[in-house]
Amino acid sequence: MDPREFEDHYKEQVREILNQLQSAIMTSSQLESSIADIGDAVKDLSREVEQFLAEQRSTVDGGEAVSKP
Repeated sequence: MDPREFEDHYKEQVREILNQLQSAIMTSSQLESSIADIGDAVKDLSREVEQFLAEQRSTVDGGEAVSKP
């Protein structure tokens, strides 16, 4: 392999590695966003459950009958 071939090979390898790095960064960003969305969904669900349980407790504590499905 002469120096010119070596340089071309080197540049191609660097280009390929940088493309892979860029893809990994994009995937990481998408994953981070998905994890944040999942976290928000868990918080919302937890809030809804706590609100429902508080309403059920206040209904029971208030002496009203609680209907069950």
